[in-house]
Amino acid sequence: MATTATKTTAPAQEQQANGNGNGNGNGNGEQKTRHSEVGHKSLLKSDDLYQYILDTSVYPREPESMKELREITAKHPWNLMTTSADEGQFLNMLIKLIGAKKTMEIGVYTGYSLLATALALPEDGTILAMDINRENYELGLPCINKAGVGHKIDFREGPALPVLDDLVADKEQHGSFDFAFVDADKDNYLSYHERLLKLVRPGGLIGYDNTLWNGSVVLPDDAPMRKYIRFYRDFVLALNSALAADDRVEICQLPVGDGVTLCRRVK
Repeated sequence: MATTATKTTAPAQEQQANGNGNGNGNGNGEQKTRHSEVGHKSLLKSDDLYQYILDTSVYPREPESMKELREITAKHPWNLMTTSADEGQFLNMLIKLIGAKKTMEIGVYTGYSLLATALALPEDGTILAMDINRENYELGLPCINKAGVGHKIDFREGPALPVLDDLVADKEQHGSFDFAFVDADKDNYLSYHERLLKLVRPGGLIGYDNTLWNGSVVLPDDAPMRKYIRFYRDFVLALNSALAADDRVEICQLPVGDGVTLCRRVK
């Protein structure tokens, strides 16, 4: 598979045909549809509980620019590629907690998580953003610019690995990033990891998205799965095993969205 840097998920048509992917239904065996909305990747067994989180803690605090971008993205045929609203809120808080100033995002789509990060950064903060599809990024760019944070983003269209290799070749870039967020091609996560460990400073964070991969990580190998789930599942499992054994980082895996693993560089 070609080296890419774009968010990875099921085609929207497949997701719609199979429900939201978390197996939730009501007591009559009917599939609930309230979370066919953009970015529903919750692993919670209760849709009502997830809706409670959104209505109580997420949507009331969601900046208007992020709400607008979320609603624009919802109309896109690949809308399930986006970061969920609760995960966007989490990333925004995380950036503020660690005092990040120089960050990186691999896999952008329409830029919901990018906007969440940009809003959290100081005025002189920067984000190096990489994706193979500029058209999707430009769909969300008006919202980003309206929020007054477009100047913080350096968008690079194309595969991420060559960009990372160029950065690694420049010794001055080593340890210069405070935070990196990866939500792209799962088959390259481990390749990204080795490069990011050189670029993110000791004490800095790397966040990997989709590390619970629709819950498939605990399914037996012969369990029925959608094609895209099965294709990337082994890569996600390999990543999780590698991170658990990597003494260069401290890790914390969280059931936010489709699973987020945070790695704090210690070596």
